[in-house]
Amino acid sequence: MLVLLVRRCSSALVLAALAASLGYLLAGTGLDPRARLEAARPRPPQAAIEAELSALNLNDRTPLHVRYLTWASGAVRGDFGRTLRGTPVSDELPRRMLTSLLLLLPGTVLGALGGVLLGALSVLHPRQDKALTVLSHVLLATPVFVLAVLLQLAAQHANTALGGHFFQWVGEGTDLPSRLRHLVLPTATVALIQAALYSRYQRALMRDALEAEHVRAARARGLGRHHALLKHGLRTALVPTTTFFAYDLGLLLLGTAFVEQAYGRHGMGAWLLDSLREADPHPVAACVALAALLVPAATVLAGAAHRLLLPGSRI
Repeated sequence: MLVLLVRRCSSALVLAALAASLGYLLAGTGLDPRARLEAARPRPPQAAIEAELSALNLNDRTPLHVRYLTWASGAVRGDFGRTLRGTPVSDELPRRMLTSLLLLLPGTVLGALGGVLLGALSVLHPRQDKALTVLSHVLLATPVFVLAVLLQLAAQHANTALGGHFFQWVGEGTDLPSRLRHLVLPTATVALIQAALYSRYQRALMRDALEAEHVRAARARGLGRHHALLKHGLRTALVPTTTFFAYDLGLLLLGTAFVEQAYGRHGMGAWLLDSLREADPHPVAACVALAALLVPAATVLAGAAHRLLLPGSRI
């Protein structure tokens, strides 16, 4: 088991390195920091622009592979270069990552738990299946930015009705109580979208579990439909969900950019969009590299979840 886990993690690390390298190469060829500097008013002297680009390892007159090797040699030590403003990317990266994780972890966990529960209920109680299906489809069809605005409008009406500022959503807050209040609506936005997604996924898995041989055997021994499905089918149906959850968390790190912008939060997704607008390659490459490094972590989490749910299986 340990050998298989190490082998899979090694393969995932190789793929993560390839993905991070591709992210840098795309940022290095697709973004034009020279044009950004030359558009400054008053325009700096050309010699100063060349010196600045060379100092930042962003000079397009230097071959791309040379710039890449310089960046990669620093990235393996935790140095992802500097932004166009000259600030180290590695100094900004931990704060941005923490902001995103504080939003994603609670929202994704609550959404996954709620989605699994709703998916199971839709199979156990077919009369409620149609209503849950319509609700999940409406949530999935609603753009996340629109959902964030709708929740803000509802929170504004609630504050007016209650005569206070119970819901806050612009910015990140200052002290702990304020930070927690600012997290409520962004977390709810992520949780609602994830719950709708997981409910559809879990519903399909639970319906397949109904036809599994071990569930049918349990029902043949006299167990009721609900009891047989919950006791013998749910654990097996949760195995693919745990894999989906582990990898989905890594993808969401950059996928919640619109949520962060809608609520004025300065996380990884918002940083990625801002860096793309400013034609700043190094923050873009750092965001892609960090998201790629989450793949080995997802592999370990998924393997541990499989062993927990099915102790006799191989990872």
